[in-house]
Amino acid sequence: MIPERSYAKLNLTLDVTGLLPGGYHAVRGIMQSTDFGDEIVIVPGEGEWLAESNLKYLPTGSGNLAVRAALLFKEATGKGPEGGLIKIDKRIPVCGGLAGGSGNAAAVLRAMNREFDGGLNEEELRKLGEKLGSDIPFCISGGTMLAEGRGEILTPLPPLPDCGIVICRPNFASSTPELFAAVDKLKVKMRPDTDGMIAALEAKDLEGVARRVFNIFEAALPRRQAAMVAETRGALLDQGSLGACMSGTGSAVFGIFADYAAAANAHAALSEQGILCFLCRPK
Repeated sequence: MIPERSYAKLNLTLDVTGLLPGGYHAVRGIMQSTDFGDEIVIVPGEGEWLAESNLKYLPTGSGNLAVRAALLFKEATGKGPEGGLIKIDKRIPVCGGLAGGSGNAAAVLRAMNREFDGGLNEEELRKLGEKLGSDIPFCISGGTMLAEGRGEILTPLPPLPDCGIVICRPNFASSTPELFAAVDKLKVKMRPDTDGMIAALEAKDLEGVARRVFNIFEAALPRRQAAMVAETRGALLDQGSLGACMSGTGSAVFGIFADYAAAANAHAALSEQGILCFLCRPK
């Protein structure tokens, strides 16, 4: 059995800057990994690759990104077993904008490369993961990164200063294709200050980072979903968050707190209000 951890991703800033060849949207923003995530166990075997998880509605075959990652690794390197079982203890909310599925695939690629002598360095592993999804290269490396292109062009940044983070999950699931289509029609009034956030990271200025968290997709949400995100952000700010915004295309909303103790207090208070939330640190 091969254990591996899969970590949730946050978008500290996220902007859509145009269109790329092939119809893909060009994005620019800062991604941050956290120490909150799923537990993965790979059990090598014979036959086909399958996945199982504590969420019975998730695909078990090639519809699961983790399974596709195992198949891709075998195809690309010729290393590892022909089949096996990928056990996933899902903690990251599905359809939350937290790269849960991408993180699972990245964890499988990292583990198989390590355990079966794949011989791929980190950049080669990211290039392989890019074939499965734009978030997977970041999920392979983690940390604090400027993401450009489709999200796969990564530039390491100074780490987010030590802090506490609370992630809340409003009760809706958004459609990524529909939100990209809605962004195309937006008359954009505000864009994230990504360069300013990079300067704040370089200065180790946590408050400066938190003030600049911004996600252009919030403006593209349908009215009811936008109201739920705004309400969740307000709840985080009421509990002392230095800044809060939605991650990815939603629906998760995160708040950055001055320290872990403040985040823990907020997590307890929000949980008592019946809000689904998770406590973590940057990783």
